[in-house]
Parts: sequence; structure tokens; C-alpha cells
Amino acid sequence: MRKIIEYTLVSVDGVFAGAATAGFAEYRDDAYMQDGLSQALACDILLMGRTTYEDFAKIWTRRTDPWAERINAMPKYVFSSTLEQAAWNNTTIVRGDVVAEVTRLKQQEGRDLLLYGHGLLAETLLKHHLVDVLDLSIYPFVAGQGRPFFREGENTALRFVAAKSFSNGIVKITYEPRS
Repeated sequence: MRKIIEYTLVSVDGVFAGAATAGFAEYRDDAYMQDGLSQALACDILLMGRTTYEDFAKIWTRRTDPWAERINAMPKYVFSSTLEQAAWNNTTIVRGDVVAEVTRLKQQEGRDLLLYGHGLLAETLLKHHLVDVLDLSIYPFVAGQGRPFFREGENTALRFVAAKSFSNGIVKITYEPRS
């Protein structure tokens, strides 16, 4: 069975969404970009919620680096009950039972599934024990405001797997959720 790998960027204070996270880009170096590309190349499908999809469709379609070329070419599944159409190539809009559809995708042959962002989709998949790997890239600044990675009342036990640091201060920590 394929794994779902969630890849999320967070500030030191745990913020993953909001205006302050626009500063993430200034910390990326060549090694970090290569790491992200390697992860995307190891996966077959990209999973996203509507908000991540809309943000990424604006960003990734304008980029021309190898990581962007991979992301733009990958089949993308966006889970939304409100998105009317998907203009980004290779995108399928999925409505209905998220858990059933993701379970079906995990059971298909192929490489792992990559989940970008930690919105409602990721929260749902984590809650239903469908996320197999959690990669957090922690950026060396305090956002001070924005959406925290975990909402109040959420809890998940994690097992540390690995850590990797990059020259500009980003630390990528890999966890696996405990069953």
C-alpha cells in the first residue's frame, strides 16, 4: 500500500498559514530545493485542499525550476465541495467522502502520495490515520500570528524518524504518526 507523506512548512512558533509565512522563500537554498524536488520525484500524486490548490496554482504555474516542472506535471487531486473548476493541468476535483477516496488512492499501485499543506484535508486524513509520514520544514523565524499547525483540541502522538538541517537555518523533521 502506498504511503501518504504530508509536507508542510511552519515557522518556529508553529504557524503554517498567514501573511507572515510569505517570508519562507528567503530561507531556501539549493540543498533545500533539491530535497523538495527529490521528495516530489518519489511520489506519483499530489493531494491538496481547495485553499492550498488555489494558492499553489498561482505560484507553481509561473515557476520554471525543476521542482515546479515536477509539481506541474504530477496528477493533482483537490478535495473541495466548493471549487467549480480546475484550470491547473492534471487536476481532478474530488467531492464527497474524502476518507474513502484517499483510501482508494492509497490502495492503488504506484509510488507514494504527497500532501502539501495542513488545512482541513490534512487534519481529516491525520485524524483517520491515513497520513503515514509527516515532514515539517521548520523555518528560523517567529511569525507571531497566523494559523497554527494544530488547532486546539487536536492531538496526535508522533514518533521521531529523522532530522535534516539546511544552511539557511531550515530544519526538516520527519515523524510518523503512532497508531
